[in-house]
Amino acid sequence: MKQAREEAVRLLSAATGLGLAQIRAQLVEAPVERGEFAFPCFPLAKERKLAPAAIAAEIAAAVGQGQLVTEARAEGPYVNLRVDRAALARRTLAAVVQQGTHYGELEDEAAGTVVIDYSSPNVAKPLAFHHLRSTMIGNSLVRIYRAGGWQVEGINHLGDWGTSFGKLLLAWELYGAGRDLAALDLEGLNALYVQVSAAIKEQAKTGSTDLEARSRAWFKRLEDGDGEARRLWTRFVELSQAEFDKVYGLLGVTFEHTWGESFYEDKMPALIEALRAQGLLVVSEGADVVMLEEAGLPPCLIRKQDGASLYATRDLAAALYRHERFGSSRTLYVIDRGQAVHVQQFRLVLAKLGHAWAQGLTHVPFGVVRMGGKKTATRTGSVVLLTDVLDAAIAKVRELMRAKNPDLPDMECVAREVGIGAVVFNDLRNFRENDIDFDLEAITAFEGKTGPYVMYSHARACSILTRAKAEGLPPTPPDPALLSHDLEHALVRLVAQLPLRVEAARAGNDPSLVAKHLLDLCEAFHAYHTVGGRDRSLRVLAEEAPLRAARLALTDAVRQAMANALGLLGIAAPAQM
Repeated sequence: MKQAREEAVRLLSAATGLGLAQIRAQLVEAPVERGEFAFPCFPLAKERKLAPAAIAAEIAAAVGQGQLVTEARAEGPYVNLRVDRAALARRTLAAVVQQGTHYGELEDEAAGTVVIDYSSPNVAKPLAFHHLRSTMIGNSLVRIYRAGGWQVEGINHLGDWGTSFGKLLLAWELYGAGRDLAALDLEGLNALYVQVSAAIKEQAKTGSTDLEARSRAWFKRLEDGDGEARRLWTRFVELSQAEFDKVYGLLGVTFEHTWGESFYEDKMPALIEALRAQGLLVVSEGADVVMLEEAGLPPCLIRKQDGASLYATRDLAAALYRHERFGSSRTLYVIDRGQAVHVQQFRLVLAKLGHAWAQGLTHVPFGVVRMGGKKTATRTGSVVLLTDVLDAAIAKVRELMRAKNPDLPDMECVAREVGIGAVVFNDLRNFRENDIDFDLEAITAFEGKTGPYVMYSHARACSILTRAKAEGLPPTPPDPALLSHDLEHALVRLVAQLPLRVEAARAGNDPSLVAKHLLDLCEAFHAYHTVGGRDRSLRVLAEEAPLRAARLALTDAVRQAMANALGLLGIAAPAQM
């Protein structure tokens, strides 16, 4: 479809005298019954002081023919362009066969090395449900960038450093007496954190800051290399990582690198010295800061009065290390929208240090996820564990599948894939900056805009192909030109558009564009299959061998496009459901 679009751009440019970039910016997709592309003439009408319909008629008459674009027709204020359906079908189906599991990948001319910082949970706390957003948006972006030819360095930036560890170490001092450190689990560790946080909060009501000061002192001991602090901290990190890996394994998420904030401990002194050497460090209330008032931002805190580092210090050191190691042209921070100011701050600090590449640091923000209309939080103890949500979704899907298809082979495996896919798809089908609500009944339904619905669509296509194979495939090779019905053309067009949707998802760092296109493809496939159930002449398994072969080739192309789109979202594509 990209070839057809570029041909339409060139033909319109020649007919209007406008530049290629200007045409590209204005050209939109047309409804299937009106053609493939539509060029709105409102801007030209205003510029040339003529009615939009008159401009459209003039342009349509001047547009020539191409190899794919065969007709330009004025319809009101639009010039609608049609492509040769047979040619598009032949090219699309041939491309799917040739590229197979790589269909949908489109080489990005700007491809280089991209660092994607995502998931990034805090150590000593369980992976909560709200961690799903960063984890799965980032996981999908890793796949989407890789599909564009980028060298991807996915990093799990664990929160294994900072004042929260001072609180945890204090909690062990206060409440850990007589407990076996080796037997401690993550749930118990989080309970300690919640307990000490509540104690600090209660004490603060009396005006006392003793516990807060003691927690800060523990973190300072940790930074200074105190043996006891390091011993306890090491156990906390190991325990957390083991639990994280179980959940990542369930989700099918892997990282090129897992580096906690502590990894940059020995890299922070050089950063602080560079800031001081360039006169950027200012002492404010005893702390070292970089002033950013010219950008309308609060000061960026670099080091506390007691010498302890801060979150920004570690992020700055991480950015410098990553760029030095990978030479990345782009870095994505998949973190919630509440961190927007923080990202602006450390990006500006890097720019002040003279690093032009800081402009390539991009915040990929996302909204919150709610259950029952409420956010969850680990620090208050109101956490909803991600594993609990996944288990509930798997159990619900298992129940539905036993009712629908009790003899399904490998029921447990499929229920796990579909249950997890239901949770992930519900997250990714929404524009990432939107807040989303979680409703287990709604997201696990096999109807509507759900993960089970799109996965079932893939399984349905597989079932048709399996049946055809059992009955004996037509001996003649498929002729895509026979796919002349509007519903067939709609499917061809949606399959052809997949690479463009993947490209747009990469440009906007938004996997929902792929998820929404997948829904469109599934809906068109179900419409085609439903009509075929009522009208024998439109059945995929037609009696005429040439037509049957063409429709099976189309069905296989649809199946492959669905599987590839699901893969880019990090969701399985079961062949049976």
